[in-house]
Amino acid sequence: MSNSEIVLVTGGTGFVGTQCILQLLQKGYNVRTTLRSTNKKDKVIESLKLGGITSFDNLAFIEASLTNDDNWDEAMKGCKYVLSVASPVFFTSPKDENEAIRPAVEGILRVLKAARNAGVTRVIMTSNFGAVGFSNKSSEHETTEADWTDPNEKGLSIYEKSKLLAERAAWDFIEKEGNDLEFATINPVAIFGPSLSPHISGSLDLILHLLDGSTKLVPNIPLNIIDVRDVADLHIRAMTNPKANGQRFIASADGQISLPEIAALLKNKMPDTAKKVSIKTLPDWIVNFASLFSQYAKEGRLFLEISRNVSNAKAKTVLGWKPIANNEKIVLDSVESMIKHGIIPELN
Repeated sequence: MSNSEIVLVTGGTGFVGTQCILQLLQKGYNVRTTLRSTNKKDKVIESLKLGGITSFDNLAFIEASLTNDDNWDEAMKGCKYVLSVASPVFFTSPKDENEAIRPAVEGILRVLKAARNAGVTRVIMTSNFGAVGFSNKSSEHETTEADWTDPNEKGLSIYEKSKLLAERAAWDFIEKEGNDLEFATINPVAIFGPSLSPHISGSLDLILHLLDGSTKLVPNIPLNIIDVRDVADLHIRAMTNPKANGQRFIASADGQISLPEIAALLKNKMPDTAKKVSIKTLPDWIVNFASLFSQYAKEGRLFLEISRNVSNAKAKTVLGWKPIANNEKIVLDSVESMIKHGIIPELN
């Protein structure tokens, strides 16, 4: 396959970004990706080789950061589509939430302005479920793309709040200053699935903490999860489908799975790997009590309260998508990948 259209993917070293590049190259697109440092391009190439890519003639790299304007005009030149996947990175939780929120908001606005000025047709933004469903506490109300999380929600993490406000700012920009720029968002739930490198999704820490035994008592938290391959697929479908312009799409596999169910699954299907996995559950009242004193526990309490009655119907009907696997297979594929990359400590 060949396609002369150029797609810019921001954040090419990331868990989602690398998967997007892989699938775009497989479909014959010319891909350009931004990296905070082009010193990392060899890591991207090695990851793509593991995904089966043998020719890199259609891949180009450019150094650009969400925190400044350098090279963004050059990055956008000639591009028809942009997948805005990158998020500002902060390695410790900032004391002032604005240290995380401001770069997230300014970063997406920087991408949108450069795209508009370069005549890009459509931008797809990687938002998240935290911008959609963290204020729905009623299981009788199905969470859809029409929902928005209240930014003042108690227990909302700084990361989730930054993604929420960045998406809000993006839609406001499109409405007021976007001109003809088309725009859509993908709002993934917890991203699992196999990695193309040792760089994995932060969501997979939940599984790592089960496997390394650091989770002694497993909180009874239900989860909606999505395979990273589906997240990339949905970005590309939203990029090309005329009906996707102006829309949000929740990215979630069917149904839900709880942390105790994941622990039991690992014990049953991968007993040698899951020797340290606890199947003792943490009573909800302990999380609720601890939330009076701890921000971390407040975030845990919110996870207990959120409705997991989440609809993925819009992605299916508008984009013609269907999940690559059920929840159990997504979990097991994730662990197999972590074993392969030597991420699980006891298997190194």
